[in-house]
Amino acid sequence: MKLSNTNSDFLQALKQIVGVRQVLTAESRTQFYRTGIRVGGGTCLAVVLPKTLLEIWQVLKTCVAYDKIVIMQAANTGLNGGSTPYGGGYDRDIVIISTLKIDNLVLLNGGRQVVACAGSTLYRLEDKLKPLKRGPHSVIGSSCIGASVIGGVCNSSGGNLVNRGPAFTELSLFAQLTDAGELKLINHLGIELGETPEEILTNLQQGNFDHNPGVDDSLMASDRDYQQRVRAIHADTPARFNADKRRLHESSGCAGKLAVFAVRLDTFEEPEREQVFYIGTNDPRELTALRKHILTEFEELPEMGEYMHRSYFDGSDKYCKDLFIVIKYFGTAFLPKLFAFRGRVDGYMNKVPFLPNKLVDRTLQGIARLLPDHLPKRMRDYRDRYEHHLMIKANDAVVEATQSLLEEFFESSSSGTYFVCDQAEGEAALLHRFVAGGAAARYALIHQDEVGGIMPLDIALRRNDDEWYHLYPAEIFEQLAAPFQLAHFFCMVFHHDFVVKKGVDPEKLKAELTQILDDRGAKYPAEHNVGHLYRAEDDLRNFYQQCDPSNSFNPGIGKTSKCKHYA
Repeated sequence: MKLSNTNSDFLQALKQIVGVRQVLTAESRTQFYRTGIRVGGGTCLAVVLPKTLLEIWQVLKTCVAYDKIVIMQAANTGLNGGSTPYGGGYDRDIVIISTLKIDNLVLLNGGRQVVACAGSTLYRLEDKLKPLKRGPHSVIGSSCIGASVIGGVCNSSGGNLVNRGPAFTELSLFAQLTDAGELKLINHLGIELGETPEEILTNLQQGNFDHNPGVDDSLMASDRDYQQRVRAIHADTPARFNADKRRLHESSGCAGKLAVFAVRLDTFEEPEREQVFYIGTNDPRELTALRKHILTEFEELPEMGEYMHRSYFDGSDKYCKDLFIVIKYFGTAFLPKLFAFRGRVDGYMNKVPFLPNKLVDRTLQGIARLLPDHLPKRMRDYRDRYEHHLMIKANDAVVEATQSLLEEFFESSSSGTYFVCDQAEGEAALLHRFVAGGAAARYALIHQDEVGGIMPLDIALRRNDDEWYHLYPAEIFEQLAAPFQLAHFFCMVFHHDFVVKKGVDPEKLKAELTQILDDRGAKYPAEHNVGHLYRAEDDLRNFYQQCDPSNSFNPGIGKTSKCKHYA
């Protein structure tokens, strides 16, 4: 069918597919979807909210017919601006397809695997697996609460759980636009769903397929080699990083260059017993020694080893308290409602000239300041005494091994110590860490007259880099209003979320920082993908072009061309 290439006809075609109310065009209603959670943003012709997988396919076909750019978006938690438009320079209209309404999760083989559809979230998957005493590859979203399952796979995210590794699969269902302009649906889930796109997508949506399919051991549904890479502490390369071509496969690492409908992933048996140990020290070399001993001497590894510098302890404490309280008392299931409410209110309030931007965040920040202290006393004490903090979450037999190591290690230390968390302290410590990712954005909002922007650095250091605590010279920190620092410590992946002082040239500073990191043999980004902040390495750029030869899906990421066929 020959279609008229006018936007009015195009929008009408979208409305016939998903309904009038599911096609957003007003700036106030699209603002949430076209603005990055930390950085980035731009204009779009429309935001489409399909309710089924088949509707996504039909919307994609319509976008292709009218030669539109497509940005697939789930939870919009991308840290590097890769989930939204980014500035100008695009040669075609942009359509954002939000998949959050399609959150189907189907457990396979008694829950040992799961098929996660386009809009499913990590916290919903956790809840579904909890009765089976199993868990997903990561928890809540280590850097951003509310992350989607497929977003994690597409952006190589996760890895905070040492025994499970970052999100990765070789089993997925996706649409690809060929160089000849043909949209193909490719079923590599390893599950029989039918022949035509309509059959495949309808059967998947309705769960009409064998829930006990065979497992092909030659294809991975998780990163089975991760523990081995993490344990290689003398290696002169990082354990994991975004451009590692060993972990670029179809949907995995595609960063939206494919339209991913579903992924098939392994799940993991939850331990019978868990224990959180909280460590504080003023000598970071002690943490290095602990890391090396655990990774080389322990038969089994702890579940987690999360580092927080005092800067991020304070950032999470002051600027993420409201989110901590919401999750503690209402659970993660409440978050979609909160985020949706915030988006709607901000969309309307931002049009009122005399009101400040992001009024909801400002209000929540003010309310949180009036509430009682949310952190345990012993954590407060460690914050005042120690600059460096490490939380180790051990399980089953690893609990005794970890406690014995810490007792012996700190018996003669004058720089640090540890305590064994009770249940409330352990939950508070981990939640304090996991809400911290929002601190930089909230700080920049509250102090907007004093800052010149946010510079998130997502860094994979060499596994043998023992001086991780001393990366930058003093003159770098003099240009920062807030140098928030934390890490997935066992795998040496660091998040340095720097808020730049007003008047500092962010691009010049970033060039200085990246040169320092290059000289150290670091790779960046480690996870969360290049977005629009990093230049993609050659392996990654080539992978993007193989996935999307016409450059119609999420163009411009990795500082590539935003024009058709990468012109």
